[in-house]
Amino acid sequence: VAHPESVADHSYGVALAALVLAPPELDRARLLAMALLHDLAEVRVGDITPYDGVSHDEKRRRERNAASELLGARPDLLALWQEAEEGRSPEARFLKQVDRFDLRLQAERYGGTGVDVTDFLTSTAHVAGLATNASGWVRVDRFTA
Repeated sequence: VAHPESVADHSYGVALAALVLAPPELDRARLLAMALLHDLAEVRVGDITPYDGVSHDEKRRRERNAASELLGARPDLLALWQEAEEGRSPEARFLKQVDRFDLRLQAERYGGTGVDVTDFLTSTAHVAGLATNASGWVRVDRFTA
């Protein structure tokens, strides 16, 4: 990909989608804080993909260490990052869906440039509850882990 999306681009897109799509029963302030923090560790460790040859456990270890370093002075924010990472709340589970939805949109953009995005589209095919209504707006029917 000639000009890949940055962590900042992705985090902003996820936060904006979360703001617009959040069902009224969710705590939007909490959701937005999690959206802004959810990939903060990637600033230090990079965006580790399945193609990088790093195990899931090692990726999680690196990201936990980076988040602890970056947010160590703010235990409240580190707790929100951990909550999002572990999917411990309705906001965190919704965020995971929005994150995957954003990944799918980005994959479709890259696919339009001739890049093979089959694996990314396959990995996001299960995004639950995100669909397009008749007017073309994205809507959320439900959110699950």
